[in-house]
Amino acid sequence: MSLSHVRLELARDHDFPEGSRARGYEFIAPLGSDGRIEATEWKSNRDRCRVRRFWNGDPDEIGHLIRKPGGSWAFHYDLLGDPEDEETGYRFGDHKFLAGDYVSIKEHDDVLRTFKVVAVQPVP
Repeated sequence: MSLSHVRLELARDHDFPEGSRARGYEFIAPLGSDGRIEATEWKSNRDRCRVRRFWNGDPDEIGHLIRKPGGSWAFHYDLLGDPEDEETGYRFGDHKFLAGDYVSIKEHDDVLRTFKVVAVQPVP
């Protein structure tokens, strides 16, 4: 098991009909061979499981990948964002993080947006 660096970019939606390479997330997570987040490995590596939210025109938000009660996954911003802010991945525990796949995230404003997995690389 190794940690992976995942890059998500905003897919097409009503606000961004062409999607956006300048809006998305980069995060570190332990992924199994099937591309799913491994909860057991996350427990051993949680301090290394960081996230950076980049949104054109806004300062980056930095935080951690966390596991919430009940098993859902979220991004918790504790460095440059509001410590109360969390963005929950929609069924992240079921999704595969493989290049070309899509995942959804419920953002700060309670809007559910879809993102494309554009890169998955091993963390050295």
